Amino acid sequence: MAGKPQDKKLAAYRRGFFAEYVAALFLLVKGYRIAAMRYRTKGGEIDIIARKGDLVAFVEVKARRSAEEALFAVGGRSQARITAASLTWLSKQKDSERLSWRYDIVAVPPFKIPSHFKDVF
Repeated sequence: MAGKPQDKKLAAYRRGFFAEYVAALFLLVKGYRIAAMRYRTKGGEIDIIARKGDLVAFVEVKARRSAEEALFAVGGRSQARITAASLTWLSKQKDSERLSWRYDIVAVPPFKIPSHFKDVF
C-alpha cells in the first residue's frame, strides 16, 4: 500500500531539511560562515547564505542521488526566485558595496560527501 500524499510531502521536507544542515556543516568545514539559512522574502527563498570574507555565496541545496540530478533540478524559475531573494538580502547589508557574490549549488547525495558547485548561474 502506497503512503499518503502528505506522508510523502513530509518525508521530502525532512530529507530537504536534513540535506540543508549537512550542506551547512560542509560549508563550515570549507571555511565559510553561515550568514542565514532558509532566508525567505516575498520574491523567493535561499537555502543557505554563506560568507567567506567579502564573498557571499547564495547556495541552493539539492538532495539527489547524483550531482548531475542536483544541477539539473535548479531550473530557470528557481534561479529567478533565488536571485530575487539575494538582491533583497544584499540591499539590507551595510557592507554591500564591497561584497562580491555568486550562486552555488551543493548536491547532497545519500551516504556520500556533498559536492559544491560554485558560480553555477
